[in-house]
Amino acid sequence: DAKKLVRSPSGLRMVPEHRAARSPFGLDEPPWVPDKECPRCMQCDTKFDFITRKHHCRRCGKCFCDKCCSKKVPLPRMCFVDPVRQCAECALISQKETEFYDKQLKVLMNGATFFVTLGTSDKSELMVCRLSNNQRYLVLDGDSHYEIEVMQISTVQILTEGFTPGGGNTRAIGMILQYKVPGSEEVMQMKFTAGEDFSCNRKLSASWLAAMHKVSK
Repeated sequence: DAKKLVRSPSGLRMVPEHRAARSPFGLDEPPWVPDKECPRCMQCDTKFDFITRKHHCRRCGKCFCDKCCSKKVPLPRMCFVDPVRQCAECALISQKETEFYDKQLKVLMNGATFFVTLGTSDKSELMVCRLSNNQRYLVLDGDSHYEIEVMQISTVQILTEGFTPGGGNTRAIGMILQYKVPGSEEVMQMKFTAGEDFSCNRKLSASWLAAMHKVSK
């Protein structure tokens, strides 16, 4: 998973040397709206001139005045090294995604322990489940070993308990995962259940499941 530093009109990016190693959460840089097609700000309709300069949002590629495109926000989904200029709408989205990258993906990569049941089997296996460092695979390790490509996951159903008529909060206790086998149309299913004993750390498992739920969205 070697990476290389590349320069684009939008800024410096640290990207995988091979496209196949890209994170499934990554985004391609958008094409910029050509200057000749943009005589006015695409947000406030201010006319561009020698004083009012044009700026392109690095996330959507649209053309704005400085007032409407002044924020510089991290954009990890495009692998930018430094924060880049974005319009107000895109900046808000990127800020939320940065929190996802900084918190949820780290939780998933750190992993948690579950009892894993394959298909319709009545036997389960205690396994450590984590997201690979390149974010491309869900890795399960126990007596058996599985690697599920994230892009092949079709359904994530989080199992919960604890709801009460009085409005009590639910907590995540497991997950049903469906995914396609590479090179086949066959769909496999796995069930993940948090262990009851303290050694499995139910709180950690619940955090991992919550992060997985956000990933699926």
